[in-house]
Amino acid sequence: MAATLASPVPSTEHEVERCGTEEEIRGAEAEGEGSPPQTGPGPVSACSNNRLSKLPLARIKALMKTDPDVSLASQESVFVIAKATELFVEMIAKDAMVYAQQRKRKTLQRKDLDNAIEAIDEFAFLEGTLD
Repeated sequence: MAATLASPVPSTEHEVERCGTEEEIRGAEAEGEGSPPQTGPGPVSACSNNRLSKLPLARIKALMKTDPDVSLASQESVFVIAKATELFVEMIAKDAMVYAQQRKRKTLQRKDLDNAIEAIDEFAFLEGTLD
């Protein structure tokens, strides 16, 4: 199981792509020129939470509901879990990438994840999960 690590892209650079094309946003602004100026957020920040998350929120909600103690899950709680998961995956991938780079590789391998889990105390709860 090999995976590559892409460098993180600043969110401001691709906000328009995730929320709609630039032409759509300009069209929406042009339609609103005759109306009074808005004091609220602009078109880019008006995107829904699911566009700010890289993981599918519907699947995360379905996973959350597999727990018998969870009967309802709000959009906000699903989004927070998705964001925390993204940050966790990014953190462990970066730590594992150090081990791949030490061996002069650009591709993460399972042994890199194992080394990161063994070396970093924060990942102690994962020991034995990849077996």
